[in-house]
Amino acid sequence: MDQKPTSTLLELAAKSLLSNEQAAIHALDELPRALFVPLFISAFVGRHKEILKAMVRVWPFRCLHIGTLSLQGSDCDILEAMIDGLQLHSAQNSSSWPPKLRLLDLRQDLDCKIICSEIRTTFPSCFRSCAYSQNSTLRTEEAQHSVRCHGFDNSESEPHSASETVELLVDLSFDGTLRTQQFVSFLQSKLRQSFGSLHLCCRDLEIVDMSSHRSMLQFLDPRCIDHLQVDQAHLRDVNTLLAQTAHLYSLRLSNIRFRCFLGIHFQTFLHCFGKLDSLQELDLSTQYLRDQLHRLLRVLPPQLKTLNLSFCGLSIEDVTVLSQSSQATHLRQLDLSHNQIFSEAHEPFQTLLERASGTLQHLEINNCLLTDSTLSALLTALSHCSRLRVLSFAFNRITMPVLTNLLQHLTSLIELKHVIYPMPVHCYRQWDVPGSLNRRQLAEVQDRLKAMLQAVQRDDMIWTTHSA
Repeated sequence: MDQKPTSTLLELAAKSLLSNEQAAIHALDELPRALFVPLFISAFVGRHKEILKAMVRVWPFRCLHIGTLSLQGSDCDILEAMIDGLQLHSAQNSSSWPPKLRLLDLRQDLDCKIICSEIRTTFPSCFRSCAYSQNSTLRTEEAQHSVRCHGFDNSESEPHSASETVELLVDLSFDGTLRTQQFVSFLQSKLRQSFGSLHLCCRDLEIVDMSSHRSMLQFLDPRCIDHLQVDQAHLRDVNTLLAQTAHLYSLRLSNIRFRCFLGIHFQTFLHCFGKLDSLQELDLSTQYLRDQLHRLLRVLPPQLKTLNLSFCGLSIEDVTVLSQSSQATHLRQLDLSHNQIFSEAHEPFQTLLERASGTLQHLEINNCLLTDSTLSALLTALSHCSRLRVLSFAFNRITMPVLTNLLQHLTSLIELKHVIYPMPVHCYRQWDVPGSLNRRQLAEVQDRLKAMLQAVQRDDMIWTTHSA
């Protein structure tokens, strides 16, 4: 049978069931496995909380993922309903037959389907399972499998076997809102009720004002976190958290307070960074790091891919250090915006471009005191960045002749698709003064650049100003 009409029939059957909520819930025990996924999708899109809760309770597959389904900020009640449906051994499930569902993933992921293909192995874990926490389903199964392989079976002495452990994957934002606090309180309550049979795995954590959320952090396992954002905190509190997060892939810190670079907290900070071997993305925007970048680069992994140092007060010496670092030849995304790095010599940045030319894909140097002469000197190095996809250099004092010269040099970069350029100085009655922009002259600039791109058949390359 052709797959398309089969899927359509299943979707129609699912929608028919949803027309009578109570009947749908009662029919779940007899529902064919093939109908669960289309029914779940329809129930989720229609926000049928009771049906979702009941479906989680009898889910016939090992894992359940939100995947590409859309979540809104007000959908915490939907998530709570699904979590309520989990069969936790000590709280709800008195049956000797454990539920099939071992992992509930409430994170949005465009690359993830509702269920994973079931592969027959000794312990067929979902590929999204937590790999680091000792409380995860995967670790529990591995430990019990090892015990059985050595001829021992201590399942009776274990408080919870692998078949009783359930894993809950969530992304959390401690933003101080009442709804967030209510959702976190709900999660804490479920963890207490589970008596260890529920493993909460938070991969992506955002904290706004860390001092107000210390109690919330206590119920999380920091080893699970791979994406961390912290806004407004003292460095000593950041250090405490970083010391427990050994597997970070992405870290973003802003508005972090500390007294001096020679203090004990900054020394501890560098020590923590030296242990983040998996770190690929680092954002330290708004952190004042003038003449201290060498200390940071010394402890960062050499394979760092993304580095955001905007508003960091960088000096020409910092750019020199960056250009000579081991990270320079691996960077894919670099943001040095709002630093006066072109107030003196441009050679260090030129060296940086040359060393990063084989990997750099996204470059931002907005408001860096870039001038006509500096940009002209950098043209050759820029044109050698063969993998560049995005270039942004807005809020710099550039004239139209240099801008058109730049376009002519960059059209040979096949992967470059988006350029954000500054409005040329002749478009202002007075340079960069609000209200002095001549819109007609700006429109003429845009038309000319567009015509130049069309002439060289680069309609795929988009040039825009920062206000577009």
